[in-house]
Amino acid sequence: MFQKPNPTTPDPGRRPAGLSRMLRGRAPVTAVATALLGVTAAGAAGAAWSATPTAAARTTAAIRTCAVSDLYLSLGAKEGAAGSLYWPVRFTNTSTGKCALRGYPGVSVVDGTHHRIGPAAKHSGRSYGTVTLSPGHSASAVLRTTNGPVGGPCERTGTYLQVYPPASRTASLVPAPWKTCSGVFQTGPVNTDGSF
Repeated sequence: MFQKPNPTTPDPGRRPAGLSRMLRGRAPVTAVATALLGVTAAGAAGAAWSATPTAAARTTAAIRTCAVSDLYLSLGAKEGAAGSLYWPVRFTNTSTGKCALRGYPGVSVVDGTHHRIGPAAKHSGRSYGTVTLSPGHSASAVLRTTNGPVGGPCERTGTYLQVYPPASRTASLVPAPWKTCSGVFQTGPVNTDGSF
């Protein structure tokens, strides 16, 4: 512990009086600096200690991305509105744990021999967030085309929709008599509110 000099005790005479006054003046500064260093070191140690549980909590809280093997894909009910046809593709978590989907699926129309008919679906441009699916819960991505040859001809009717869940390189085939018309084939992002 630093002992502060007593200003009433005369110096033995080895130092000039001016130097004694200067050292006495610095003593409180040195004591404060020492105290601050102790607090800073303790704070740094506390920060290092507290960073570990936080990082561990983040790792524990991270939810894995749904794989094709975690999901059952199906189609919801078709809806027509303002010359468009909307058909939701539903992603149901069939695994025993939570998993997450984020973004747009890749969707193509294919025939009975798995050959693609027309171009793949384009993104609708809607913003999206991460959808966490508990076991047994579902989310959807809504597909859109025109309700018939409104502004151009229709492609031949497909047998399946080939669907790649977001972040997946493996597709699932969903039986669906899909017909793209007027060159319009779009998909919305995966969400839980059923919006396009």
